Order: sequence, then C-alpha cells, then structure tokens
Amino acid sequence: MSDGTPASAPAGGLRRALARAGSSALGLVRTRLELAWVEYLELRERTFSQLVLTAVAVMSLAVAVLMASALVVVLFWDTHRIAALAVVTLVYAAIGAGALWRLKAEGRAAPAPFAATLAELERDGQWLSEAMRDRTNP
Repeated sequence: MSDGTPASAPAGGLRRALARAGSSALGLVRTRLELAWVEYLELRERTFSQLVLTAVAVMSLAVAVLMASALVVVLFWDTHRIAALAVVTLVYAAIGAGALWRLKAEGRAAPAPFAATLAELERDGQWLSEAMRDRTNP
C-alpha cells in the first residue's frame, strides 16, 4: 500500500484486462472472417453448379429447338414455308425476350453477397459503440 497502488487493484489487472479484451476482439474478428470464408465457398460452389447446369440446359435446348424448327419448316415447306419460318423466328424472339426479362428480375431480387457477414459486422459495430458509450458514461 505504500507504493501508491490502490488496495483493490490486483497486480497486472489492467494488462490482464487488455489482454483479455484483445483476445476477445481477435476471436471476434476470426469468427467473422470464418463466416465470410464459408459464405464465399458456398457462393463459389453454387455459382459453379449453376454454370454447369446452365451450359447443359442451353446446349440440350438449343439442339431440341433446332430440330423442332427444322421439323416445322419441313412440314410446311410445300405450302407455307415463309410463314413457317416467320412464326418460328417470332417464337424464338418471344422466348428470348421473356428469358432476358426473367434474368433481370432475378438479378434484382437476389440477396447481396456476404449479407450475413455484413449484418454480423454491423451488429458487432453497434455492440462495440454501445460498450464504449457505457464505459465513458458511468
């Protein structure tokens, strides 16, 4: 007590408290980075899967459409070949426009990448600012 330290303060208390706070902050950052990494891996896997399925679907449907178009034109070749070609063309144009419209709508409705990570970081920031405010205003 003669060295000027208060009787209630344990030896190394501030240093130990700062070490625990630093360790907690590091653990918090590590958890958030792990969450971001998991979200990234999920997004990468989902994107690759969608890309492969899209390629298979496009190739298969392109062949089917080509064969169906040829069938329609061959069936009407002797009587209405120009009309058959015009109808087939208009059908493809309508399908393409509908697909582009749907793609645009889905793009607007898709959640932002890393939304869960950003939400957690936002909550962490709010918690930290509240904790700091509580410490400065006893």
